[in-house]
Amino acid sequence: MQGTDIGIDLGTASVLVYIRGKGVVLKEPSVVAFDKDTNKIKAIGEDAKLMLGRTPGNIVAVRPLRQGVISDYKVTEKMMSYFIQKAMGRRTFRKPRIAVCVPSGVTEVERKAVEDATYQAGARDVSIIEEPLAAAIGAGIDIAKPCGNMIVDIGGGTSDIAVISLGGAVVSKSIKIAGDDFNEAIVKYMRMKHNLLIGEPTAEDMKIKIGTAYNGPEPDYMDVRGRNLVTGLPKTVNVSSVEMEEALRATVGMIVDEIHAVLEITPPELAADIADRGIVLTGGGALLRGLEEIIYEKTGITTMTAEDPLTAVAIGTGKYVEFLAGF
Repeated sequence: MQGTDIGIDLGTASVLVYIRGKGVVLKEPSVVAFDKDTNKIKAIGEDAKLMLGRTPGNIVAVRPLRQGVISDYKVTEKMMSYFIQKAMGRRTFRKPRIAVCVPSGVTEVERKAVEDATYQAGARDVSIIEEPLAAAIGAGIDIAKPCGNMIVDIGGGTSDIAVISLGGAVVSKSIKIAGDDFNEAIVKYMRMKHNLLIGEPTAEDMKIKIGTAYNGPEPDYMDVRGRNLVTGLPKTVNVSSVEMEEALRATVGMIVDEIHAVLEITPPELAADIADRGIVLTGGGALLRGLEEIIYEKTGITTMTAEDPLTAVAIGTGKYVEFLAGF
């Protein structure tokens, strides 16, 4: 039965659902809002995200996944059921086969938690795939060939760096530094430099509009509203992309250092392949301007971003199901 194979990119920031034959059918923030007093879920996904930082005392908006790992099991399970149901519609009688991707550094216990939550959410069969493999498949790399490809997947909670050859990761590293840390760095910078308190949604907005890892010829500017820490009143500050580069420098530097570290332990034959083919970036964090330039500057290896970095992992996870279905 067509359409019963599903790939889920269970991310810290958002959940993407891929259905075989249809592509990515759902992309929603991994946020759940529930009432503390009654323990009832009020909203999931997009609706819940709008509530982040804006809820009355009894309603809490939470992200059940922290750094790519389930931090709240019950809520994750409910969230997954909701997304699977929403993606498939109510028409199906057969339980779907689901592949879920996890960061490459997860422990057995964390992997088991994802598997259990997926079964509870209504799967007939569950495959767990590591993020860099899914990202590579989704970026259109033929992972079955005996040549080295380097993938850097920068998500919301984790960044996965891996060298892939013959359908597996030869060396891989998962670090808990990613998009959320970019946001934190921006919040911190605004507080230190401008005495301005801003929330995470504002930091995210700044990152998307003027965030950069490498200063271009023309700076961009943006008006940022927040609370002045001295007077306690609302205030607007004009911020430039040059300041954003300064705010993000340390965090970006850590990711680049890790890429360097992985290259250092890569077998020489594969390292030669990577020097030829370049490094491929995927994940939402790959959209940060100037990343390609800074990685190239530090490693001397051409770096390019996958065609659609946001959906690469979800597409790869779904294609992995199709790949398994061939057996």
